[in-house]
Amino acid sequence: MLGRIRHMLKKEFIQVLRDPRTRFIIFGVPIIQTIVFGYAVTTDVRDVQTAVYDQDNTVASRELVARFVASGYFQVVERIEDDDGARRLLDAGRVSAVIQVNHGFQADLIAGKQAEIQLLIDGTDSNTARIVGDYAMRITADLADTVLVTRATMLNGSYSRPGHVELQSRAWFNDNLLSRNFYIPGVIALMVTLVTLLLTSMSVVREKESGTIEQIAVTPIRPYEFILGKTVPFALLGFIDVLAVCAVAVFWFGIPIHGRLGWLLLGGAIYMVSSLGLGLLISTIARTQQQAMMTTFMFFMPATLLSGFIFPIANMPTVVQWLTYANPLRYFIVIIRGVFLKGVGIEVLWPQMLALLAVGLITLTIASRRFHKTLG
Repeated sequence: MLGRIRHMLKKEFIQVLRDPRTRFIIFGVPIIQTIVFGYAVTTDVRDVQTAVYDQDNTVASRELVARFVASGYFQVVERIEDDDGARRLLDAGRVSAVIQVNHGFQADLIAGKQAEIQLLIDGTDSNTARIVGDYAMRITADLADTVLVTRATMLNGSYSRPGHVELQSRAWFNDNLLSRNFYIPGVIALMVTLVTLLLTSMSVVREKESGTIEQIAVTPIRPYEFILGKTVPFALLGFIDVLAVCAVAVFWFGIPIHGRLGWLLLGGAIYMVSSLGLGLLISTIARTQQQAMMTTFMFFMPATLLSGFIFPIANMPTVVQWLTYANPLRYFIVIIRGVFLKGVGIEVLWPQMLALLAVGLITLTIASRRFHKTLG
């Protein structure tokens, strides 16, 4: 038995690693995509392209604009001279925000009246628009506080600030609230999923297309030996990919692993039972490599959207939340983020690992039974 499995493993490693394109898909693509997605997948908003329509053109209005620029969140790229300029720039997508200061802004400040400004925001991206609005509120509130203190000092000669409540907040696990620290661990899970699914499903279908599956069926090899020979090499290659993309996250993007790498590898091992089982299941459905690839992507996209990688599962409708329990990627993303960001171990992550193991065993069992029929 061991001899047959050993020959099967040797065959798979030779068949996979002898092709330069396959080697690039296994080792090169995950690293490249992790780097690209690490820069692209972020919700941090900086350097918002901004236009200024200053109808007041006074010291106070210029100071207001200067505060927006000094915050580092806004970058003034246009100056508007007429009322239609804001619409033209927003319609063309040349700016994302327009600061409009009306006539009498400085006079209202000096008189102690409510001085109004208008911020026009491109709401196409609702998340970015909300963040830009919050930035603007903080900047204007700080300016209003400064004006209040200055005006009171000028009138009374001195000013004693009344008592007030001050909120001091602190974020755990991601002190600077960098979205990259949140998303890149999820990208690692996606890359491992895609590679293992594609390799497993297309490897078996390749045997069907070339006709060698019939030759294997008449050999003394048993179905479970065939399954081990097909999955073990890709599991080992998957571990190499996990280590490679984790190295990119740590040494390229500077994201520290607060937990133990061993817990991450354990979670990855349990997860690969699911992903390899799904790959085998896809291979029993598909007749060609093209069908295998299309089926893989048909599974991959919904699994990504229902994993909590981008959209919080708690915000989804109840019915959809129930569907996510069958998604192994959901549990692996919790594990990998828990190890990277929170530094927790199996004492916290055991429910996810147990659920992942259950999903993996069910998937692998179904795939194995279908393979028994195929080889039979």
